[in-house]
Parts: sequence; structure tokens; C-alpha cells
Amino acid sequence: MSEQDDRAPEAEDMASTGSTGSTTDDATETLDVPLAELRPALEAVLMVADQPLDHVTLASAVGYPPGEVVAALEGLAAEYAEQGRGFDLRNVAGGWRYYTREEYAAVVERFVLDGQRARLTQAALETLAVVAYKQPVSRARVSAIRGVNVDGVMRTLVARGLVEEAGTDSETTATLYKTTSYFLERIGVTSLEELPELAPFLPEMGDLDELTGSEPSTPHHQAAEPA
Repeated sequence: MSEQDDRAPEAEDMASTGSTGSTTDDATETLDVPLAELRPALEAVLMVADQPLDHVTLASAVGYPPGEVVAALEGLAAEYAEQGRGFDLRNVAGGWRYYTREEYAAVVERFVLDGQRARLTQAALETLAVVAYKQPVSRARVSAIRGVNVDGVMRTLVARGLVEEAGTDSETTATLYKTTSYFLERIGVTSLEELPELAPFLPEMGDLDELTGSEPSTPHHQAAEPA
């Protein structure tokens, strides 16, 4: 047998081994990626998304090819429409997102407005009072005065239209807040000068400034702490 013949079986074995190893590695890599069922996975991701998501982003999130994801999204949208669900899945401006179905807009509007008419909590009233007397003021400043975090309460007050942003502090860049004209309307006054004196209800403003480690200020102008 020639030298060339002796090398032939060895080369065949190596080729076979290499091919098998590659196939095994590929299979292992695929199996290492756990995949949930496509449609429920897309629904779960879209449910928590706060902005429209394109099909490539969704494909990366659920671990499926983009083409399959597009088909599944279109199928879900058609399924929701056929079932007459209270929401739609729409592809708007290159991104997919859930939207309230148009015929139920009045129901959603009534729910939102009813929530806005609900009475403010004690925490919200206290926070609103601090903003009214110390404006413009940052959330950090309000938190320091009240001794608790007020981020959630401030968001509620902004959503109710009682408080609004009033620019940023030139030194700290913290967002400042002030009361709105709707706030004045709700409490029955025409200007902040008509607000009752704060002294009968809370410690002196100077005392509050000492507690928070700040310099005293006028009721309608206050430097903000970092947000």
C-alpha cells in the first residue's frame, strides 16, 4: 500500500471527527438557549414595555428569528381584533405596542377622571403645602422638610395638575416645582399672596431651614437641593 493510501483513512477519520464535533457543538449551543412559547413570550414583554418595540428588539428578547416574530405579532393583532378585545396590538412608527381600542376610550377616560377627583391622601396634602409655601422647590428639598421620600407623591400631584415643573436650579440643576393655576382655583384663591399664614400650622420657616441645613429664604423663592 502506498504512503498516499496510508494517509487516506486517517484524513477521512479526521474529517469525520471534525464534522461530528461541529454538529455536536452547534446542537449544544442551540439547546443552551431556553425558549418560551413565542406568542405568550411576546405578550409578556409587550405588557411591560413603556414604548413601542421593533420586531428586531422583540426577537432578541424572546430568542426567535425576526421573521417568526413578525408573523406572530401579526397573528396576535388579528386574533385580538377577531375576539373584540378591549385593546389592540398595533405597529406604529416602526414599533409594536398595546393600545386601548377606540370604542372603549370613553370608559378609560371616565376611569382616569374619577381617579383625579379622588381625595388626596394626607401625605399628598402635606407635600402640596410644602410646595405651595416654599416654591419653586426641588423634590429633595420637600423630602428633607417632610422627612420622607416624596417622589411618588410628587408624581401624583403633577398628574392631578396641582403641581408643575418650574425649570431647574442654576447651581444644582435639580428640577424645581411650583403650584399651578388649577391649584389656586381648587383652594379658592386668586394668588399665592392669599394663602393663609403658615405659622399656625407648621414650625417657622427658619426652623425648617435649620433642620434641613439650608439658609433661610422667602416663601416664594428657594434654592433647590440636588434631586
